Amino acid sequence: MNFLKKNILTVSGVALGALAGFFYWKYVGCLSGTCMITSKPVNSTLYGALMGGLFFSIFKSDNKTVNKSSKEEGK
Repeated sequence: MNFLKKNILTVSGVALGALAGFFYWKYVGCLSGTCMITSKPVNSTLYGALMGGLFFSIFKSDNKTVNKSSKEEGK
C-alpha cells in the first residue's frame, strides 16, 4: 500500500495512458497492418501505458530533506 501512495501519479499515468492507447488503436489504428505500434491492440495499449507513466512521473516531487546536524558532521 505504501508503494501505491508513493507512486500514485505514475500509476494513474500508466492507467490513463493504457486507456488512451487502446482507444487510439480502436478509433485511429492502422488499416494496412504495417504500423508497428498501432496495428495490434496490445502494442498500442502497452505503448500508451509506457508513455503515460513516463509523462506523469515528470510531475512527481522529491521530498528529500537534509538535517543540519548531518550536514555539519560532513565538514
